[in-house]
Amino acid sequence: MPRLQFFLSKYRCKKHEKDSKNLQKFFKKVQLKILIINGPNLNLLGVREPEIYGNLTLQSIEQSVRLEFEKQAEIIFFQSNSEGEIVDKIQDSLKMNVNAIVINAGAYTHTSIAIPDALSGVKIPFIEVHISNTFAREEFRHHSYLSSKATAVIAGLGAHGYSAAVQYFIQKLREKNV
Repeated sequence: MPRLQFFLSKYRCKKHEKDSKNLQKFFKKVQLKILIINGPNLNLLGVREPEIYGNLTLQSIEQSVRLEFEKQAEIIFFQSNSEGEIVDKIQDSLKMNVNAIVINAGAYTHTSIAIPDALSGVKIPFIEVHISNTFAREEFRHHSYLSSKATAVIAGLGAHGYSAAVQYFIQKLREKNV
């Protein structure tokens, strides 16, 4: 048991019990880090095919998710059009002490072997997210190299898919830490 948790669990006098619980909540909050990765062309949200992807920009989605969960977890966003940079960020997630990953790999979902290999290599649970319902679109979008390794797949909920994934991980990680 880490020293801080040991200290907090032993710090139980009546006068300070409320403070102890508040400290425990604070340190549990600080421990949660969720990395949200967005792949190619997601930087064009709000401009690219709004009839499919909606009018929200990636920046507005990031701001909304941060505001929704700022008191529950640290949310880190990353976007790249480069497969190699995405793989590097996944590998860096180990050094960043990330607890979970939410990934919208965009077109790399259907083509990349390196991204799911990196996700398997770091052994961090991840949820695959797609703004559109990929199964209601072109045939080539029906196959995902990520899905078989993912904790879950969320598709077709628009920007709400990111919030649903983050909420799931916060709940599961809290249950694990209780």
